[in-house]
Amino acid sequence: MAAARGAGATTLDRIAPRAEAAREPRIRRIDADDVLSALREGWGDFLAHPTQLVFLALIYPVIGLVAAQVASDGELMPMMWPLISGFALVGPVAALGIYELSRRREAGLPARWTDAFGVLRSPNLGAIVILGVMLLAIFVAWLFTAQAIFDGIFGGARPASVEEFTRQVFHTEEGRRLMLLGNIAGLLFAVLVLAVSVISFPLLLDRPVGPMTAIRSSLRAVAMNPFPMALWGMIVAGLLFLGSLPLFVGLALVLPVLGHATWRLYRKVVLA
Repeated sequence: MAAARGAGATTLDRIAPRAEAAREPRIRRIDADDVLSALREGWGDFLAHPTQLVFLALIYPVIGLVAAQVASDGELMPMMWPLISGFALVGPVAALGIYELSRRREAGLPARWTDAFGVLRSPNLGAIVILGVMLLAIFVAWLFTAQAIFDGIFGGARPASVEEFTRQVFHTEEGRRLMLLGNIAGLLFAVLVLAVSVISFPLLLDRPVGPMTAIRSSLRAVAMNPFPMALWGMIVAGLLFLGSLPLFVGLALVLPVLGHATWRLYRKVVLA
């Protein structure tokens, strides 16, 4: 039985139905032009299938609830930025439907916004869920880390108001240390998520491989293309930041464009 599943199979590779540990996908080297080309093609996919209203309807209620809870709870106030910035750590899961739209358009199939939910019928859904849970665990680890950094610097004291918290962060030596250490920790978590997910979710949607095969392939893609992947990571971070500035409205545009572009990048990195 084990031999029939392939010598490289792992326990996680066997969990998801039809997600056999097939031969490892072949990874090719890319350059900066490929990264920029993927972004342009992703923009083209978005123009063909604009989904900004859907993302706006999903993003705003979540952000509104989080902001309202944080503003009314001194215990949660220091976690406002970690919660919002940590959204990028689970972004690949949120973009699954966008990958599906790009896949359908590429295959010449009809691609309405409702087809984004076609990912729920994927034969590899079990493997996708496993990888999604892994990213959720990383997100939770980031929140615990951010909380530990704040407590270590401010001794566990909680601000009484948003104004006091703002003063602590921007006008004290402790606040500057908090921003420095918090951003360094956040960068490390972001690099981890980029390395394990940059092509793993599109690969799971495209081929019958298991979650560990998808993660290994993503890690190999980053190892073979460190500078293009670093450029891609900076583009993602920069666009997410810009999309967050006008009261997060821009995320309704940025998230689907990045989702389409990620699929196009996957096609450039993984050989057929």
